[in-house]
Amino acid sequence: MVTPTVAGWGVALPGAITQDALWEGFFHHHFLPREVARRIFAASGVRRRHAVANPLAEDLSRWSTSRRMRRFAEEAHPLGHRAVTLAMTDAGTGADEIGLLAVASCTGYGTPGLDIRLAASLDLPPDTQRVLIGHMGCYAALPALRSVADYVATHRRPAVLLCVELTSLHLQGPTTDRQQMVSHALFGDAATALVVRPATPARPTTGRELELLDVAAHTDVTASDHMTWEITDLGFRMGLSPRVPDLLAKHLRPTVERLLAGHGLDVPDVRAWAVHPGGPRILSLVEDELSLPPHALSASRSVLAERGNCSSTTVLLVLDEVLRTRRLGQGDTAVALAFGPGLSLYAALLRSPGPHQDRARQ
Repeated sequence: MVTPTVAGWGVALPGAITQDALWEGFFHHHFLPREVARRIFAASGVRRRHAVANPLAEDLSRWSTSRRMRRFAEEAHPLGHRAVTLAMTDAGTGADEIGLLAVASCTGYGTPGLDIRLAASLDLPPDTQRVLIGHMGCYAALPALRSVADYVATHRRPAVLLCVELTSLHLQGPTTDRQQMVSHALFGDAATALVVRPATPARPTTGRELELLDVAAHTDVTASDHMTWEITDLGFRMGLSPRVPDLLAKHLRPTVERLLAGHGLDVPDVRAWAVHPGGPRILSLVEDELSLPPHALSASRSVLAERGNCSSTTVLLVLDEVLRTRRLGQGDTAVALAFGPGLSLYAALLRSPGPHQDRARQ
């Protein structure tokens, strides 16, 4: 049986801006009541973010959606190309080996799309398959990873997953809407790429590989209006109900336990957690519901502080941070969690390659 393994990582970021500079230089004059907005920005857990469109230099809030999509095409391609190139180099995989390129984004569209432009600039073979995963939001990386892994397991060829999110292109106009204050306090831009390939013991390892064992999902369609990403004439507009954390709390532990039980595991057996940092309250909820030890979500909080919430790219940024800051032993497991519209929860079980014992088959 072929085990799909994440073997290469690539991250590309536009220029950084501090949260304080964004507040003082732009959002201080953008939201009313000002004191409410100030408290939201201060409590966001974000110290700095990255943006292709820096509001200190240009105000896109009156731009049409078509103009924003043209800007997405200009900015997403070089970022995506850089992230994929870094991931292929990290994996030691050549462009001629790639059988599938999957691109996930909810912040920009066009045809010929980013996948086609990347196929050309990366010099991928003409028979490389492509898939575009759009508008799923913050959890998209995990179902996309599942799809890429299924391709690898079936065709025994390496594949690439790229997530590109340029949320800065969707700056909204001045408002008193607290949901807009929250979203504008949190979101940033990033591109992350993974190379997934069949496990091949003969290849040298870097200590940063992860086998994908399983993915679980739960969607509560009764709460579909609690998190939205609406296409308007002036960009995409987020709706974010304050009830989201409470609803996630209902489904989190049962979904994670179901995922782990299929492999003879329980929550305390997991050695590392990569949780999408939708905000400080979400991270605290996950800690409480899963009874996680102190510092279990340090990678998530670090990414939130230094990158912000970058939609679908974020959980991959957190996984990268986990592997950079701690070494997983052979056979150690990790769980990635991400949340988004639906209301949807996705969980992925990953394992560091090496000697292990699959309890489910004992």
